[in-house]
Amino acid sequence: MMRVINAPQENIMDMLTRRIAPHTRKWIEANPISAIGFVQTSVPDLFYYADLAGKTANVYTVELFGSCPQTTTTLAVLGETSAVRMAMAAIEAAAQPAAF
Repeated sequence: MMRVINAPQENIMDMLTRRIAPHTRKWIEANPISAIGFVQTSVPDLFYYADLAGKTANVYTVELFGSCPQTTTTLAVLGETSAVRMAMAAIEAAAQPAAF
């Protein structure tokens, strides 16, 4: 499942910061965030998609606490709207089954 929030409200940012590591909270405070992309996925795909997002656009990725880390987890893609959209499009394309 994938979702994007444009112009997240303050309460959304509060919920997000409760589910991330302290060093990531500092990054959020120091950088403008105009969009957040969310991807619920497997643990191996989390790392693959985070790497892909970072190589595709100027975004910051973080795993959210509170998911089932053994099988399913959630990746947050943070940054400017256009960068988040670009990263999420790359993730969506990579998630599609390959056609032979």
